Amino acid sequence: MENLTKILLLIILTTSCNTLTNKQEIKNTQNDKPEQKEVIMSDTTPKVTGIGGIFFRSKNPQKTREWYGKNLGLAINDFGSPFEFRNANRPEEINYLNWNPFDEETNYFAPSEKEFMINYRVQNIKGLVIKLKENGVTIVDKIEEFEYGKFVHIMDPEGNKIELWEPIDSFFTQMGGATTK
Repeated sequence: MENLTKILLLIILTTSCNTLTNKQEIKNTQNDKPEQKEVIMSDTTPKVTGIGGIFFRSKNPQKTREWYGKNLGLAINDFGSPFEFRNANRPEEINYLNWNPFDEETNYFAPSEKEFMINYRVQNIKGLVIKLKENGVTIVDKIEEFEYGKFVHIMDPEGNKIELWEPIDSFFTQMGGATTK
């Protein structure tokens, strides 16, 4: 009986220690999250961070915009439809993606002959262009700066023109207007 009591006491103590250790590990994990978030928020690695726009050729861009607005509920303006979303690392920050049909005769997609072009949101566009040049990627033009961000165009191996955009989302927030959410 005395041995059984000792064994039960040992089991209780061991279980208590494991519970405390697990609680401490959970607490430590929770404490790690702000540090991880801080690292993510201060990350300046040249890279794509999301989709910035989807563009395609259309026989009648205005009619196409109107159709998407009427039938799919997109908020339409002269530049297509601005989609609003929240930044995953800074939820208080509103970010934007633009969808837009272009006239089928546009030269904006050149030198690509494709019917579409994807715009990618990037961070550190200057560093990314350096990296792309080192990797032998075709850079179509020079970085251009506007009040709503920096842009440059590249070509992928399949002949698709890609637009890279380092956005200044606050410009669109201040501009206001309807957005697709």
